[in-house]
Amino acid sequence: MDYTNLTRAQLIAIIDELKILNDELLSEKEQQVRLDFAWSGNLGHWYFNVKTGNVVFNPLKVTTLGYCMDELPEQVSYTFFTDRLHPDDYQRTMADMQKHLQGETDVYECEYRIQAKDGDWKWFYDRGKVTRRDAQGKPLFAAGIVFDITEKKERALKLERENKLLEEATTTDPLTRIRNRRAVLTELEGWLREARNASQSIVVAMFDIDHFKVVNDTRGHVFGDMVLQITANLIVGNIRTEDIVGRYGGEEFLVVFPHTECHSAAVVCERIRTRIAAYEFPDGLKITISGGLAEYRGESVTALIDRADKKLYEAKESGRNRIAL
Repeated sequence: MDYTNLTRAQLIAIIDELKILNDELLSEKEQQVRLDFAWSGNLGHWYFNVKTGNVVFNPLKVTTLGYCMDELPEQVSYTFFTDRLHPDDYQRTMADMQKHLQGETDVYECEYRIQAKDGDWKWFYDRGKVTRRDAQGKPLFAAGIVFDITEKKERALKLERENKLLEEATTTDPLTRIRNRRAVLTELEGWLREARNASQSIVVAMFDIDHFKVVNDTRGHVFGDMVLQITANLIVGNIRTEDIVGRYGGEEFLVVFPHTECHSAAVVCERIRTRIAAYEFPDGLKITISGGLAEYRGESVTALIDRADKKLYEAKESGRNRIAL
């Protein structure tokens, strides 16, 4: 850098900044703090002059992002890095730094994505601490260390995706894409535990497609599978997001209505019944469903479902295409 044309004040500012940095490095040496940590992904130390906004850092911090040192200005500002933060990480990262600068936290520690020169995103783990404050407690200087944790994060995200797929495979009915029997019963168990503790009402409804065997026998199982898929979608489309629906058996569906009393659930079930009865399936097929409701009375899951099942068969015996309470 050419210092010949700088003013006295500018030169003093540079000297002050270099003095702070030099003191910090001497302090590290006295504490035997080394910059060549063997930890995986280590990109070295950074030093942040809070007053000027300038940052001094190990070149690895920017070469990892695809930049050469000669592409950077002679003095790199803090915003060179913050401007490249992922939009989803920006506010959180800046808030974490601000909290530490204000003395609300002992250290600054954060994981964030930062954009490389080629547009890809790198994951960094950053940890630092204000090392100097003025007499009023305002931060003057901070130092820290940064790691490239991209591979670690990618492995973790891959594992998370695989676990999600595994969970979906074990809880989702492969045909209708709603919950399978085990999953809906597990969720019902959870709601019943909450209901016991909070004295809340829960209603379950059992639905069964009327004369479904005739559909399979006359139109084939592929067509029957399509009817099941459409019926499941119609049920899902007519309940609240907090309600739970699962395929209980072949053509049976179980719906759980948390925080609901029987008369309110009956209105929803009647809407489901009429929507399905009015729906025109492929080849002009019309189907109906029957349903039975049971409101929780403190019994077991099995007893509650058994009561709903008995109501379902009352609806069947009364002529089908109806809801029994």
